[in-house]
Amino acid sequence: MERRSFLKKSALATGAVVSATNLKAGTPSAVEKDIYELRVYHLKSGGSRNQLKKFYTEAVIPFLNERGAKVGAFNEYSKEDPPVMYTLHAHKSLAAYFDAVQDMRTDAAFLKAAKDYMSLPADNPVFDRYETFLLEAFDGIPRLKEPAKNRGLFELRTYESYNEDAGVRKVKMFNDEELPLFEKVGLHSVFFGQHLAGQYMPALTYMLWFADMEEREANWAKFVGSAEWNAMKDKPEYANTVSKVKKRFLIPADFSQL
Repeated sequence: MERRSFLKKSALATGAVVSATNLKAGTPSAVEKDIYELRVYHLKSGGSRNQLKKFYTEAVIPFLNERGAKVGAFNEYSKEDPPVMYTLHAHKSLAAYFDAVQDMRTDAAFLKAAKDYMSLPADNPVFDRYETFLLEAFDGIPRLKEPAKNRGLFELRTYESYNEDAGVRKVKMFNDEELPLFEKVGLHSVFFGQHLAGQYMPALTYMLWFADMEEREANWAKFVGSAEWNAMKDKPEYANTVSKVKKRFLIPADFSQL
């Protein structure tokens, strides 16, 4: 118990450092914000998708919902092979995330629900490996925004920056100017998060939803052609903030809460 208390305090202290950094960058840190864990499962086969679905529907989702978290699950739009599945765990705070991670190791109800998944033999694994990214929500969108029921396509975008200052300036650009324009032109937000841990650091990742690819193409064209974007993109304070962009197109899994 003493070790867990120490680790939790350390995690909260890390969050305080992050918030202090944001404050120095000119963004308010008093607002309560979500913490997102984004997982990318590299599955062994198509059948592994059903095993992962069972694990999530019977164990992970009920466990996290009880703790106030939402869970999204997404398949690749292109349905490439070997298959990949993305999951998003949206926690209300850094402390809530930490508690959930710890409790998954000891909670009797969760371990019982996850027994079949955990008991799979070594020669029949669900995945080769999964990547995980820990993100802190932007001040401009501090909480997850649930998509409309007609959502059919999600776009996941990661922006890498060449150093930490460039990453902070890009987040500021979103908070101060881009996010209102996104809503105006129909780039519907799900979440925006700055990377705390994972690959591609320093970086940010965000997710948008659309009814379909046609709406996506039309609304991005509105954004690129808007007077607001063309006025802000060349401002000196936003110069060289993004060094690489990664895009993934996803569709909601049938058990996703988003």
